[in-house]
Formats: sequence, C-alpha cells, structure tokens
Amino acid sequence: MPFTIAVAGKGGTGKTTLAALLIRQLIKSGRKPVLAADADANANLNEALGIKVGDQTISSKMPGINNSLEPLPAGMTRERYLAYCVHQSLSEGDDFDLLVMGAPQGQGCYCYVNNLLRNFIQQLSSNYPYIVMDNEAGMEHLSRQTTNNVDVLFITSDATVRGARSAKRIKELVVSLNLAVGDMYLVVNRAAGDFGELLKEEIVKTGLKLIGTIPEDEQVIDFDLVGRPLFELPDESPVVKAVSGIMSKTIINDNC
Repeated sequence: MPFTIAVAGKGGTGKTTLAALLIRQLIKSGRKPVLAADADANANLNEALGIKVGDQTISSKMPGINNSLEPLPAGMTRERYLAYCVHQSLSEGDDFDLLVMGAPQGQGCYCYVNNLLRNFIQQLSSNYPYIVMDNEAGMEHLSRQTTNNVDVLFITSDATVRGARSAKRIKELVVSLNLAVGDMYLVVNRAAGDFGELLKEEIVKTGLKLIGTIPEDEQVIDFDLVGRPLFELPDESPVVKAVSGIMSKTIINDNC
C-alpha cells in the first residue's frame, strides 16, 4: 500500500507550496515515483511542480455527460467513459504523475467527481509508493471524504490566531467524521520570528502537534511573481530546508 499524505487548511495558508515541496523532498530522497493529486477546484499545483496539464479535466466533462449532451463512445458505459477521462487527465512527469480534478461546472456534479477521483486514486495506488494530495481550501473536502484513508494529514495555518482556530476546526471535523487519518500535524507557514503568547495559546488549543514552521522566503515570492516552478528552488532555500526538517521528523524516518 502507498504512503498517503494530504495537505489541508484555509485559503492562503500555503497548502500548495507545502504539497509541492513535500513532493520535491520525496523525490530528492529517492521516494519515487509519486502520484500527486490536485483536488483543489482552483488547481495550481501543476504550476508549482512545473508541469503542463491538459485543458480537458474531469469536471469539464461532467455537464455534457450528466445532461446527455456528449455522446458516449460506442460500447462504453458512462462509468467506464468517466474512468477513461480520469486516466486521460493524468499528466506524466519524470519522477511523478499529476492528477487534476479541475473546477466544478454545472450543478450537482462535484461530489460525483470527488468520488471518481477517490476511487481512481485507489485503483492507481499500487503503482506508486507515495501519494500526495493538495486539497481545496476549507473543510468541504472532509465532509465529502476526499481526504480519507491517509497516513499523514498536514494542516496548514498562517502565523495568526484566525489561522490556528481554522486549523482546530479542521482537526475537529476529521475526528467527528471518524475519517481514516493516521497522524495529524500542524504546519505554520510564513512564520516570522517568535509567536506571540496569544498565538501560542491558540496553537495549544488546536490539539495538534506543531511539527514545523515555514519561514517567509523572498525567493518564493520572486518565483511566484514570474510563474517559476517552486520545484526549482535551490536546496539552501529556507522553505526547502524547513520542509526537509518536517519530513525528517515524520515521513522519511518512519518509512526507511
């Protein structure tokens, strides 16, 4: 069975940055190939990884299929055709493959796409020792159980009380839904200096282990400004070192 890592958090807390650098570190440490899954409707993990994806996502196909506007290929059931569409959306990299869900189009289609994505990841899982999933912002993916059957869930927060409280709500929802999640950790992104006492108290209240902080890094800003992949950050980058430290305390040591 693959070792599955998921990243969750409220919007703007650096989920995609963390997911991309986790994939980078897995590959650097020889844990490959990796299946990367972008389950965020505002998909941009491919940009952080430096890989092009096709414009025909699963979500873009759903309205036509649901409303019988798009004829099915001869001899194919609806389910088999959707599975084929999912397979076509798999973008291949050198040491990883990327599966992109895409934005919802049309009413009532997104939950089905989530189920399809989850089932297809299960089908593909035997081909990859590691899976990394970048989830959409907020908590809806938890109620749809897109984030389920994972070994490690990293919940991201920025260095604010509001971010810590949001992380606490995510953790509580995971518990209340009885999702199959192994270890949950808190990662504070864009941290600058020591936390104030109020933020420290809120972090304790989350009930999550603070596994690491990721500092402000001007290189990340510079890369984002010009659309350069975060995969190309140098090894001495502060954020790369921070993610490497997080990995050394969790994933890599547990799975050597």
